[in-house]
Amino acid sequence: MVLTARDIEAAAKVLANRVVRTPLVASPRLSELLGAEVFLKLENLHFTGSFKDRGSCNRIHHLRVAEPHLKGVIAASAGNHAQGVAFHAGRFGIPATIVMPQTTPFAKVERTEALGATVVLHGESLLEAGEKAQELVAERGLTFLHPYDDEHIIAGQGTCALEMLQDQPDLDVIVIPIGGGGLCAGMAIYARETRPDIRLVGVQTTLCPSMHHAVKGLTPNLRTDTIADGIAVKRPGKLTQPYIQCMVNEIVLVEERSIEKAVVTLANTCKTVSEGGGAVGLAAMMDDPKPYEGKKVGIVISGGNIDSRLLSNILIRGLRRDGKIARIRIEISDRPGVLAQVTSLVGATGADIIEIEHQRLFSALPPRRAELDVVMETRGKAHVETILAALQHAGFTASAT
Repeated sequence: MVLTARDIEAAAKVLANRVVRTPLVASPRLSELLGAEVFLKLENLHFTGSFKDRGSCNRIHHLRVAEPHLKGVIAASAGNHAQGVAFHAGRFGIPATIVMPQTTPFAKVERTEALGATVVLHGESLLEAGEKAQELVAERGLTFLHPYDDEHIIAGQGTCALEMLQDQPDLDVIVIPIGGGGLCAGMAIYARETRPDIRLVGVQTTLCPSMHHAVKGLTPNLRTDTIADGIAVKRPGKLTQPYIQCMVNEIVLVEERSIEKAVVTLANTCKTVSEGGGAVGLAAMMDDPKPYEGKKVGIVISGGNIDSRLLSNILIRGLRRDGKIARIRIEISDRPGVLAQVTSLVGATGADIIEIEHQRLFSALPPRRAELDVVMETRGKAHVETILAALQHAGFTASAT
């Protein structure tokens, strides 16, 4: 089967009134920052928090039509695909089983069960979970739902491009995250056929560039310990790769630090929560804005299912990079009253002290001297320099660490 724009349009009819039609919103602040007219496709607003709702709904609809007495469906997933299958199987009245690695965070297991699926925990990796799912297919007569190597899944994901081009027909560029390639392939099929001149840019991480290397004939050294875990797919799709290879103009790679900055920028500038995989499109544009200057650019924010602790850590690290949370190391004379003098000086500059560590034992300083590590909230890097200058003017040796 060769998918065309007609298949995407058919999928859109299936999804109508079943899946959220997510907004394509202009971002004036990102546009100003990047020198382009930037629009965000907010796929994080789906019921399960990611674009996976689209493909799952389309696939399960066609299964129900073809097999009205279906025994049930099964998937192997630790994330967004699991929730998409669980949600839409429940809506169609089909029993769903999701096999997850035993290392899956409990919150993800709980969310999947809350959507009505039976969760089976098996193995240490997604590969082992997949093998267990295939065993259950044979044992129980279930139908396996692949997360991306499936025509109905790909067609469902492609409706994202259909909506974007309905809302902004004159987009010059669409930037799309790539994991297994279902979203990128589906969007490329529709966009390339209806807008042959549009530029399509796929994005992967430098740690797991499976599709990037596959289309270039390279042998990747893949790691999945990335904050963009939702797109950390070691095996690119057999069905999706040819579409991407033929229709996508380029695949760019982004580093972990760039993804972090993009997550922070979306939260602070756009008030939008994105998982790491959802933010890679913005990361690519922030890394190299020149190719996009003066153009209308649509960025797909593919999901918002980020662990709250990870998000908190990323946001605080962002504050540290901006100097808004700073740590200053101060050498002091170890005598009464000096700590009060230091805190008074820091407070007088307008900084807010969060914590102080008084280091006497693990230091190379003489016994009558000590170090203070002072963590504080500031107004930014220039403010930190003001604080250092005030301390040094008072006779203290101080440096930012």
